[in-house]
Amino acid sequence: MKKSLIVLLTGGALLVTGTPALAQTAKPTLGPYGYGTVKLGMSATKAKATRQVVFKKSAGEGSCSGWDLKALPTDKDSVGLYISKTVGVAVIFAQKGVKTPQGIGLGSTLKQVKKAYPKVKNSASGFPYVAVPGNPKASYVFIHAKGKVREMAMSLNTQDCVN
Repeated sequence: MKKSLIVLLTGGALLVTGTPALAQTAKPTLGPYGYGTVKLGMSATKAKATRQVVFKKSAGEGSCSGWDLKALPTDKDSVGLYISKTVGVAVIFAQKGVKTPQGIGLGSTLKQVKKAYPKVKNSASGFPYVAVPGNPKASYVFIHAKGKVREMAMSLNTQDCVN
């Protein structure tokens, strides 16, 4: 340890080797194109090929099937994303701990949302939404209660799965 400290003080850099416990992996963010390897617009076949999604419910009479992200399973009556027969991965819902590249996630305040996204607007139904920075084909939608985000999704502007 003293050698490392001397190297740090004299060489201006610290080299850590043989300690995988110190290695940190970056957690995927929701945006600007998807979550990890699952990207908006990706077909169901391509999404399955990532091995990061799990099928939950068929499209039935609708055009969208429900799926979960393997790393972020939802409860029995929910889905983590929708895949449309026409536009591919159409909507990805944020789960606990997931944030946008701008640091917004479940539990963020509306004040934080407005600071991170100054161009946020309210939809006709009253929910704040904003174009995803870096991806003009997608938007974030924030459903809130008592001034805090309780649900959040990133979707293609052309999605045909949810209202």
